[in-house]
Amino acid sequence: MEPEEEGEWVWVRPPTEADSEFWGNGDNEDDEPSRPLKLVFTEPAKHWTDAAPIGNGRLGAMVWGNVPNETLQLNHDTLWTGVPGDYTNPDAPSVLSKVRKLVDDGQYAEATAAAFGLSDHPPEAYQPLGNINLEFDDSHLTYTSYVRELDLSTATVKIKYNLGDVEFTREHFSSNPHQVVVTKLSSTKTASISFIVYLDSKLHHHSVANSANRIIMEGNCPPKRRPPKVELSKNSDGIQFAAVLDVQIAGNNAVVQVVEDRKLKIDGADWAVLLLAASSSFEGPFINPADSKRDPTSESLNTANSIQNLSFSQLLAYHLDDYLNLFHRVELQLSNGSDSIKKMNLIHIKHNTACDDNLYARRKLKSLKHDCLNGNVLVSTAERVNSFKLDEDPSLVELLFHYGRYLLISSSRPGTQVSNLQGIWNKDLEPPWDAAPHFNINLQMNYWPSLSCNLSECQQPLFDYIASLAVNGAKTAKVNYEASGWVAHQVSDVWAKTSPDEGDPVWAVWPMGGAWLCTHLWNHYTFSLDKEFLENTAYPLLEGCAAFLLDWLIKGPEAYLETNPSTSPEHKFVAPDGKTASVSYSSTMDVSIIREVFNAIISSAEVLSKSDAELVKRIKTVLPKLPPTRISRDGSIMEWAKDFEDPEVHHRHVSHLFGLFPGHTITVEKTPDLCKAAANTLYKRGDIGPGWSTTWKMALWSHLRDSSHTYLLIKQLINLVDPDHEADYEGGLYSNLFTAHPPFQIDANFGFSAAIAEMLVQSTMEDLYLLPALPRDKWPRGFVRGLKARGGVTVNISWKEGQLHGARLWSKTQSSLKRLHYNGKVAAISLSCGKIYIFNQHLKCLKITSMIEGVSL
Repeated sequence: MEPEEEGEWVWVRPPTEADSEFWGNGDNEDDEPSRPLKLVFTEPAKHWTDAAPIGNGRLGAMVWGNVPNETLQLNHDTLWTGVPGDYTNPDAPSVLSKVRKLVDDGQYAEATAAAFGLSDHPPEAYQPLGNINLEFDDSHLTYTSYVRELDLSTATVKIKYNLGDVEFTREHFSSNPHQVVVTKLSSTKTASISFIVYLDSKLHHHSVANSANRIIMEGNCPPKRRPPKVELSKNSDGIQFAAVLDVQIAGNNAVVQVVEDRKLKIDGADWAVLLLAASSSFEGPFINPADSKRDPTSESLNTANSIQNLSFSQLLAYHLDDYLNLFHRVELQLSNGSDSIKKMNLIHIKHNTACDDNLYARRKLKSLKHDCLNGNVLVSTAERVNSFKLDEDPSLVELLFHYGRYLLISSSRPGTQVSNLQGIWNKDLEPPWDAAPHFNINLQMNYWPSLSCNLSECQQPLFDYIASLAVNGAKTAKVNYEASGWVAHQVSDVWAKTSPDEGDPVWAVWPMGGAWLCTHLWNHYTFSLDKEFLENTAYPLLEGCAAFLLDWLIKGPEAYLETNPSTSPEHKFVAPDGKTASVSYSSTMDVSIIREVFNAIISSAEVLSKSDAELVKRIKTVLPKLPPTRISRDGSIMEWAKDFEDPEVHHRHVSHLFGLFPGHTITVEKTPDLCKAAANTLYKRGDIGPGWSTTWKMALWSHLRDSSHTYLLIKQLINLVDPDHEADYEGGLYSNLFTAHPPFQIDANFGFSAAIAEMLVQSTMEDLYLLPALPRDKWPRGFVRGLKARGGVTVNISWKEGQLHGARLWSKTQSSLKRLHYNGKVAAISLSCGKIYIFNQHLKCLKITSMIEGVSL
């Protein structure tokens, strides 16, 4: 390894869409000093939800930050129990006929009981990879001046503490370019880095250390879900995995020894760098691991060997170049009028002619420490969450907004698995709800911020996953329902399970999961205007989905087509006979999703000149026969086809409001009566609920243009959860800002970012709404740069005294937008590609400029 350079080096890129320079207002006097985007911890983690997450989309770690005994808990996105399954049930058609007849006869409780026969087996479970364990001597028990930070601006975790007058530093990041977790240990005193390191896992495994400063761990996942109280064993039928840990050290008298055959003991080093690579035998959802040609040990060794000649600074520079290209596309600043945190100057330029020609000029990043200080006292993020109800610090909202973007970048990249119920972070062999992708809100919410928050590349795993579901789902549709096309239900796993879940029909019997996912395909086009994507990726999947929906719809007793059986996800009703049931027909959510998919097909066909296709003609015939969205006796949106009694009015799901958001069939402009009913529904449901329910309601209220209620839900979510008593909470945040159901579910982290974006920008293909739900009394001043809108537009907005100050719009393609809206005002617009359009508070276009020289995005 080459000698370490002084300081840390990062590549400098041209301005991005978040930078004022990009928009030609680099000297904008309205900009306040930017706030540090850091999660701060003033003590080591006591619970898993106190640890700091890092990830590269595939390889994740939770950094606990304990001083004498440090743990980096590891995850790899492909480690799951199980093997490819058969997701068909030949008995389902006869059960389906029985259920439909009972529903037609109004025997809903009996239909619900019979629908248990449609259920299948549960999904497989996501598994932890293992741990990097670091053990230090007893002198580290007496540390002082401890601080641990997760810096969202660099995707790095840094820990500092003192032993006497010696400062120790630990730095961690997960590199996407090199597919390794990187750790550096250093101090201000030479020859003071001494520790023992080893790997272990809760899975069946074996590890060995060798004289080449390397530890190799090999193991396997169970080939089926682990029954309770059954020990894990070596079984070659499950997914195999390997992890390789390399240790690199410096120091005249530094030594490394093998201890107990599986540990490495480092003594007297000036610094040490740990590099962790991992791989698995998972070769896709259709290949049995026993038949896999992948060798995870060889792959991990190849990854480790490929970076042996790279220094820590070089690895960090490549990591930052990759990460900043995504993260620094959006900047958000909210002000409540109080004094701002002073802007710090982090960058000092130093050119180095030794850099690669294809990389940008190098800058030296000095280690200027900037903590979140209140006077001279370091304030932890947990303390900031605790005080939010009193101080309503808008910079904490900024931090939580960007945290969702950080987590998406860290858990979903092209080529990885989808971000699951916990992203990629999990410590348990039997995680809550298997950490499996759930399709009745959770997986969809994970990807809500990908478009509006300018991270469209992070959506690629979702599209790959939908394609896999379509393969298995075609078999499920044909066998279970004797239908064409493809179907997916409420929950799945890495094997692309498409059959119903095991258990109660209230959640299991819901064949709309794949259809909801397909709405993301059309949404991607509306934001990107990528016709090639629409034609080659989106439309074929939408066609298959629509084909199933056409076959699933049947003639009902009324004049409309119906879905039967039908449920409103996870919610029961009281039937007219007084019995509790969940299965009926044509729930509002079913019909709303079908209408959304059919409209997407029709719109896609217009773009692709396929409007004369037989499928499109059938859809145009069927659309008017779908039941309308109805209003119940109490003035709320009806959840089911009949106005059943609701036994749980404060239920966590708000499925019947799909048409308002994320759907597009209920709008303030076009359906005011339904919007009033939607507001009544939200009042009826109440604000209390799990984290994901809270953030969904945030988005819903923002689409009703009710900024006050949206803000109330922000305050509700920012509530510190005690992990020792988490069952006492509904929603909230842990100390590491993970969102709580409880327990931890990552969906609300993503939902929060998306909801904040919806408060500031809403759009259709032709209309752009500025600041539609801005809480003007709470954030009277601020700006946002880099948000995306439909029609292929990037948005830059600033406001003062609660009113629009100005807006700048840019598109790299010919935009489809026709109208710009603000506070009742409407202006006709036409945006050409590559031009920046500058508007004032009255929506008058003041100037049209070209992008600054050297910028191409």
